[in-house]
Amino acid sequence: MSADPASAMAPGPASAPVRILVCDDHAVVRAGLLALLDSAPDIEVVGEAGTGAEALALASKLTPDVVLMDLQLGEGIDGVETTRRLTSAPGASPHVLVLTTYDTDADITRAIEAGATGYLLKAERPEELFAAIHAAAEGRTTLSAPVAGRVMANLRKPPPTLTDRERDILTQLARGIGNRDIARALYISEATVKTHLRRIYDKLGVDTRAGAVAVAKERRLLP
Repeated sequence: MSADPASAMAPGPASAPVRILVCDDHAVVRAGLLALLDSAPDIEVVGEAGTGAEALALASKLTPDVVLMDLQLGEGIDGVETTRRLTSAPGASPHVLVLTTYDTDADITRAIEAGATGYLLKAERPEELFAAIHAAAEGRTTLSAPVAGRVMANLRKPPPTLTDRERDILTQLARGIGNRDIARALYISEATVKTHLRRIYDKLGVDTRAGAVAVAKERRLLP
């Protein structure tokens, strides 16, 4: 029995739009993103947040498919910690697509370790953003070309050589211990700790304690 020609030509049900929560602490940036995303027929913005705490509350209430996350969120928890809490929450968690101006090794490493599905720079073209949102909704990783280049370069880079003392200090850093307590624990001066920290930062290509710990974990430099 042949199929009804009208039925054969009828379009299937339209796929549901990707539901987005935008998190950025700059109201003007959020407004621009909302206007841009509104032009995409297969993307629906269900909420906007200006802080990490607000993003967590809205995500729990609105259950978006993807959270578009900036890294620097002013006061309170930053985008990395917000990402970590979103992706580790019990139940169905949204995918997090980082959208930021920052592309340092430490920022990229921390965001990916926190569970971000993708990492996009704000300089990308709108069509790249739309494609990345759909990829994130499906759990596929998307990286801006400069970010992908940095990731590959770091993978090819030989691990930095740290001295035993630098490893000791890095281990203390990972425990969240301050310089004064590190000096007491290792029986050295606080000035010596600071000197070693500068050398560690140089070797790891970072400029913060959190960045040093993140890169050290990524490269398995910690015990």
